[in-house]
Amino acid sequence: MDVWGMASWSSWVGLEEARLAVPRLPGVYMARSGLEDRVVYVGCAAERRGTSSRPPQGMRGRIAKYTGGLASGLGEAALDRALADPHWLRERLVEVEAGQPMRAAHWAKAAIVRAELELCWAVTGTGEEAVELEERVIAALHPFLWNRRGPRS
Repeated sequence: MDVWGMASWSSWVGLEEARLAVPRLPGVYMARSGLEDRVVYVGCAAERRGTSSRPPQGMRGRIAKYTGGLASGLGEAALDRALADPHWLRERLVEVEAGQPMRAAHWAKAAIVRAELELCWAVTGTGEEAVELEERVIAALHPFLWNRRGPRS
């Protein structure tokens, strides 16, 4: 299956740029890693209600969580790969031995940086549509993804 024909995807941008550019709307995002030069993760975000002082967050809210060190979803997948890299672990051990241990969120951020991530995204009309598109994209790219879950039957 061709994922590019499933939706109108944005151009690829670095994770930090995506944090500011991705819309506050529901949709699906794909991440590719410069370490592997391929799509490694697919995620989605629904409307994510806002508050009286903050607008709904959509995909922007989800991506901001990753750049802030959230170790779930894409952040957890990047951290899992970093923890399997002896060189990366040695660098963290040197920090600990020097009396400069990092908090878990900082390790997650360092793992995201290590992965050299770029994102592209497609906006959907609703959170339900985002979940449906995410399922189709995961099914098309599985088993080459970092996502824990494969396609639903």
